[in-house]
Amino acid sequence: MRDVMETAHGNALPRAPADAPVLVVTGLRFEAKIAAGAGVHVVCQQNTALEAALATALDETLTHGCRGIVSFGTAGGLVDALRPGDWVVARAVLAGERRYACDPAWTGALRRALGVARDDDIAGSGQPAVDAQSKRALQQTTGAAAVDMESQVVARIAAARGIPFVCCRVVIDPVERSLPAAALAAMREDGSTDVLAVLRSLIRQPAQLPALLDLARDAGVAKRALRQGRQRLGERFGVDFGTDATA
Repeated sequence: MRDVMETAHGNALPRAPADAPVLVVTGLRFEAKIAAGAGVHVVCQQNTALEAALATALDETLTHGCRGIVSFGTAGGLVDALRPGDWVVARAVLAGERRYACDPAWTGALRRALGVARDDDIAGSGQPAVDAQSKRALQQTTGAAAVDMESQVVARIAAARGIPFVCCRVVIDPVERSLPAAALAAMREDGSTDVLAVLRSLIRQPAQLPALLDLARDAGVAKRALRQGRQRLGERFGVDFGTDATA
């Protein structure tokens, strides 16, 4: 008899083999490059196209299953204590009225590997949290410490398919930082940067240049923290030392 686990909808799924890869989800190309490594399959898409890309990876690419799914990359801070470069390892992902608990054993393994990380909830959002006022309002509504655009999709699909998931994110913009229009214009659906769109936005609104430079500085801090943390997480993001659900 094959070993199985039950999905959220009650359907039996074969348990993934011990050597199956970990599926890592990012929203930006630089995050995907940092995430890549042995035993890892990376999906990089913005929120609007992520669900289809993730389903394709699970149904067509990872035909023998995956050990678990990681939402990895950067996030916006929602509390004053979080600064650029700070890690948040989520207890749960909040999506509307739903709270999706991350795999506790695997989450614990991530925290031990990173050493210093905030233990809190992360909110999912279909749109960027673009200004300080909307970030603080989101924190008051949800109680979350950070927000990103991919984790809610990961959580929903992982729960529906009965796949363990975790979420570890580095703060890129603190709660008081409002995002300039040029930064939003830069984001392509595939996670790459549209440099020409940034330049066009700056030509239309040159006064946003200082805010864009502040964001670039914060992004540099976040990237360094992401690289350092990725090294500590090791192959397959510590799944072999965490969750028992796929063992």
